[in-house]
Amino acid sequence: MDTGTLTKKGRTSLSRHRSVWEMRADGWIGLVDQLSQLSTLASEHREYARRLKTVTELMAELTPIESYWAFPGGRVFNELCSWIERGELARAHSAARRIHRVLAARTYRHESNALDGDSELPSQIETDSERQAQLSRPYFEVLIVDEMAASEEDALRRRVQRKRSADDDFIFDIVVVPSFEDALMATLVNFNLQAVVIRHGFPFRSVNHNDMLRRFLDGLDEGIELMPEFERGPLLGRQIAQLRPELDLYLVTDVNVEDIAARVGEVFKRIFFGEEDHIELYSSIMKGVGERHRTPFFNALREYAKQPTGVFHALPLARGKSIMNSNWIGDLAQFYGMNLFMAETSATSGGLDSLLDPVGPLKVAQEYAARAFGARRTYFATNGTSTCNKIVVQAMVRPDDIVLVDRNCHKSHHYGLVLAGAQVAYLDSYPLDQYSMYGAVPIRHIKETLLGFRRAGTLERVRMVLLTNCTFDGIVYDVERVMMECLAIKPDLVFLWDEAWFAFARCHPIYRHRTGMAAAAKLAETLKDPQYAQRYATFRAGLDWDDDQALLDQRLLPDPAKARVRVYATHSTHKTLTALRQGSMIHVWDQDFKDKAEEAFHEAYMTHTSTSPNYQILASLDVGRRQVELEGYELIQRQLELAMSLREQVRIHPLLKRYFRFLRVSDVVPLQYRESGVESYYNDESGWNNLEAAWRTDEFALDPTRATLTIGATGMDGDTFKNKELMDKYGIQINKTSRNTVLFMTNIGSTRSAIAYLLEVLVKIARDVEARVSDMSAIERSIHERKIRSLTLEQPPLPDFSSFHFAFRGRSVEGRAETRDGDIRSAFFLSYDDVNCEYIGMEEAAKEIRAGRELVSALFVIPYPPGFPILVPGQVISAEILQFMAALDVREIHGFRPELGFRIFNEVALARAAQATAARAALAVAGRAALPQEQDPQNEAATTAVPATTPAKATKRSKK
Repeated sequence: MDTGTLTKKGRTSLSRHRSVWEMRADGWIGLVDQLSQLSTLASEHREYARRLKTVTELMAELTPIESYWAFPGGRVFNELCSWIERGELARAHSAARRIHRVLAARTYRHESNALDGDSELPSQIETDSERQAQLSRPYFEVLIVDEMAASEEDALRRRVQRKRSADDDFIFDIVVVPSFEDALMATLVNFNLQAVVIRHGFPFRSVNHNDMLRRFLDGLDEGIELMPEFERGPLLGRQIAQLRPELDLYLVTDVNVEDIAARVGEVFKRIFFGEEDHIELYSSIMKGVGERHRTPFFNALREYAKQPTGVFHALPLARGKSIMNSNWIGDLAQFYGMNLFMAETSATSGGLDSLLDPVGPLKVAQEYAARAFGARRTYFATNGTSTCNKIVVQAMVRPDDIVLVDRNCHKSHHYGLVLAGAQVAYLDSYPLDQYSMYGAVPIRHIKETLLGFRRAGTLERVRMVLLTNCTFDGIVYDVERVMMECLAIKPDLVFLWDEAWFAFARCHPIYRHRTGMAAAAKLAETLKDPQYAQRYATFRAGLDWDDDQALLDQRLLPDPAKARVRVYATHSTHKTLTALRQGSMIHVWDQDFKDKAEEAFHEAYMTHTSTSPNYQILASLDVGRRQVELEGYELIQRQLELAMSLREQVRIHPLLKRYFRFLRVSDVVPLQYRESGVESYYNDESGWNNLEAAWRTDEFALDPTRATLTIGATGMDGDTFKNKELMDKYGIQINKTSRNTVLFMTNIGSTRSAIAYLLEVLVKIARDVEARVSDMSAIERSIHERKIRSLTLEQPPLPDFSSFHFAFRGRSVEGRAETRDGDIRSAFFLSYDDVNCEYIGMEEAAKEIRAGRELVSALFVIPYPPGFPILVPGQVISAEILQFMAALDVREIHGFRPELGFRIFNEVALARAAQATAARAALAVAGRAALPQEQDPQNEAATTAVPATTPAKATKRSKK
């Protein structure tokens, strides 16, 4: 029974399994169990044939998987197959058991003799010495792409082992695959890989059935088999770089090495000619991994903590002196350990650095972070993404600039826009009334808003589009499409993508292309492509640029001669990756940063960044970046698979599915935004293909790791379920709820045990609900059913943004027509003076609105949940907003005092504000009329992208 026989008998598609890694682990467990039983049975026993068939099927499933890992290796696995075929079942059971124990304990990472026959059977519990061995010399694997015989592979492995030195910082083993397809499969499956060596001459097809590769090979596989072999290697390198850009790629070729280096050198870390530099190749591999492993600031801080230092400056806590000298607070050091305080300092010298003006290890650490996240430059922040958002807004937005912003964004954006003095145009996300949550902003609505400003002659003042990607509930934009269509209308727009909950996305090939940085890089390359310029010329000639309806109905393309790629993304690194709380980053891909933004950005950074940043947070950001580059793919893939497992278990459990249901993509993304038509991301028939197809084509995608659970059938609202059931009874922490849902998020720290515990808790809650209902009287049951009906069928409609009051609303260029934007800053500070405000209760407000009075909010009003402002300063309170407020059954509403009601502007204050607004508008019109007809060079692109329908003089802006 060789591996070839097993493969033919079990051509199981790997893409049909939710988790290849879970399948591998469970496969070995099953194999050990079946061999244990089989080895005790006589061949004529009636169970023998059935169990042998099961063993054969398990080996058939494991065969293609094991070919992509260095351990246990092809030789050992083939021996195991042959023992089973010859009936040496006791021997096979012993070997399989040892292999499984080594895999589970991962002792192969630091014990070269883990499978020696006379070595002790490894424990599945990692010892301290084993952990120290792994930390002192981390283990990784190198993929070799070459068609070679088993003897040649063994010889290559021995050569690598001979080169190992006690001075090496790492230890690695090799995985040899024979084909193009196998190389891509290994790249996707083997999380131990850190480098790939592509050698000359290998076939395209794999003997394994790999339909999970289809999306990566679309348009390629037809021509690859006819392609010269010397071109196949560079193409494979480009494909691997798209899948896992963190891997170091090396090319070993026997032909045209100079020509290949000139053409594809940017893909490979180094290119070697034949076998002449195998020593250099080994050293290059070790150096490449070392570059990603290095943590400049964390290393500097550790070295500083070792130095004897006299402190005659701030921080009595530094080096733990104020603790060690105390009779009362020694428990602080006992709890945290002394290293924390030994590294606590306010020094910026002695090997350390200044966050406000980095020139040493912090500067390098930020450069490494930019490399890891695909940015041109990256900045660390120690007081959260709230501060990052304010920095970018203040740097990019000038007073009177118009900013398009999702009304449901984080409150830091609203306050940042107040500080910047922006004219805010709030965008409405599509509502999901049934679940009391919002989705995201459709591209059509964004285009409508931009074209509205074009008609008003104020498009030149539109500065920024600010959107949340992904939303709290996991809705993810097609970032590239949004930017392309917006730039077609206004080619100098700045984009700020709030990716507070999406920092992990860079690590995974499915998520990555919907991030701000990846989309910016791709868009910049597209705009430079001569073929795109031809495509744009054809597109422009066939469209009536004065027809707004045509522009809305057509998918727009930006002018490559005018469009500028100016993209910023803010990450709450601490939310989804390894970092201490408040550790965040700002990532920048801005073609005009040096010319138009650098000074302003640095001033904004100085404004909002503490002069006493926490060094522990900065060090954790540095280490978190290392983890992203060395094991981010593995961790995110596990996170994704755990979420899918959780969803599946609730779906099929007979009790759980009566009370709970996880929302699918069809529940949270309406069909008009799902071009793929996909309703569920995973199923037994097509495996992961639905997920990949939807993320490739749909306007909005759903992050499966955001698992929103509907709980209305229990009769409990989200707040009660979160606090009284999950937290108080079972110690399960969650963050977001709505009236009838709770949100569970898997992260890189999630485990299968944690998923099992959550499922156990949900079963207990469901049983408790059943017990309570069965014990209810007729009246109690009626009340309970009414509560369920309210939570499942009677959700209050979510209100859209009403409008700004006339006193704060924007004006067209002639000053006559009103526009969507509003002066939120004036309204915000007008409310500081009590003489301008009054309070009004809910019932009285409803009466006043029916009588025709416009009530204008003086504050942000933010119910939790859902956690977004339903009112902002200067916004008109509509009847729909009152209806929503009346139906809310949440306890926490910021900006609303139940005993007083809404804080609103009185009539006198509004009249004065309206007069001031009208006066400013008249002055602006008069000023424009008196100025010469001269185009502001900075905004030239703004008025030439889409031809204006208003007179030219009405769309031009004066030089300052």
